[in-house]
Amino acid sequence: MSQAFLEYIGWLIQIFAYLVVARALSSWFPDARRNPIVMLLYQVTDPVMIPASKLIPRIGMIDISPMIVIIILFTISKALTGQ
Repeated sequence: MSQAFLEYIGWLIQIFAYLVVARALSSWFPDARRNPIVMLLYQVTDPVMIPASKLIPRIGMIDISPMIVIIILFTISKALTGQ
């Protein structure tokens, strides 16, 4: 595959990682779940976050799955873009 294509995929993965960050931050505000933008954010990130939440156990009341998903996504993005 060409380097430009891999960089493009890395860039998309990085954007998705930022969406996961936004989802994690929005969870601090329970009333925000009714906002249409936040609802769209959850719909976009659910395919990755639901399985991750099932695989990664909680620490007390803290769900660390978004943090682990973000680290994995940024690592993949960095590997693809060569930065």
